[in-house]
Amino acid sequence: MSSGEYEIQYKKSVEKDLRKLPSSQLKGIVARIQALATDPHPSGSVKLRGSLDLFRVRHTDYRIIYQLHDDRLVILVVKVGHRREIYRDF
Repeated sequence: MSSGEYEIQYKKSVEKDLRKLPSSQLKGIVARIQALATDPHPSGSVKLRGSLDLFRVRHTDYRIIYQLHDDRLVILVVKVGHRREIYRDF
């Protein structure tokens, strides 16, 4: 594992995903994303089956799917959404 802090980047579609979230969940989800900068594999982080570099973390009933680029110290947040809908595109 590389040492140092990762840069968090977002796909353009994630902004739309975040706007759809209930305000009661938004603060916690953003905090969970920011925490990935210091620990890209937190407790509960799971690699998605069928992908080489996609991981997910949970926040209540919501999921954050992100791509990890260890060589560049970058985390790309790919999608944020409710667990019922998040995996339809993967």
